[in-house]
Amino acid sequence: MYEIFIGGWGNSRSVIRKNRTKPDVAETPTPGILNENEFRGFWVRWQGPTITVGREGEIPPFLSYTDHEVLNIQYIGVCTGWGATGSWQIEPPQARGGFPSGGNAGGFAAPGQISTACWTPASSGQVPPRAFAGGEDNGEPVYIVRAQFNGGLIPGKLVSSHGCSYVAWGGQENSVNEYEVLCDFPGQWVACSGGNIPPNALTAGQSEDGEPLYVGRVVHDGALVVGKVQPSHGVCYIPYGGEEKSFPEYEILVQ
Repeated sequence: MYEIFIGGWGNSRSVIRKNRTKPDVAETPTPGILNENEFRGFWVRWQGPTITVGREGEIPPFLSYTDHEVLNIQYIGVCTGWGATGSWQIEPPQARGGFPSGGNAGGFAAPGQISTACWTPASSGQVPPRAFAGGEDNGEPVYIVRAQFNGGLIPGKLVSSHGCSYVAWGGQENSVNEYEVLCDFPGQWVACSGGNIPPNALTAGQSEDGEPLYVGRVVHDGALVVGKVQPSHGVCYIPYGGEEKSFPEYEILVQ
């Protein structure tokens, strides 16, 4: 996973972060690069082992990183975070141009899913404003979260009164104190089964092996429970009652 932060740290610098770990792999000062009174345009491109980021209308990038591994970027998401506010405008595919082509190259015009999901960091049962409730348990909302666990970024559930999030992994319901909550998401649920993933399903994480994971939910024991969908397994896994439970019929969250 590669994260590109534009105008972070008080609108003072921009960085590229790999696999959600520090130190950042690339950093440059960008004072005033964002403006709350107007939209600013940027492009992101990748070719071979290199990611580049630049301003709309400018050819040279202001930020770049060359990895030792061949990039396998298939999904793109955008959001605001860490107290920032604002909105995004993503150009439709037919309006984009000027991206590298051929080989393992791409940009925002590359095949794959573009997501406007916003994931907000939280911990200890905290629920950020405008959190997306995907279920219900004993009359309490169940929110959609994702958390780092055993090398994966796993979609799971948050019941605020429990003081933690839960993810299904390894046959168990695992509690995780630090997590990200899905917020400001205009999604909907559609019926699904097996590994038949709709093309507009929200990619919410990845397994420890790099397989995309999606958000699913099922009715179980009188509760509407949120969990993860792993396509290669053909089921939705939910964390419930201390166990990881699997269901071949479920609802999946789409955009």
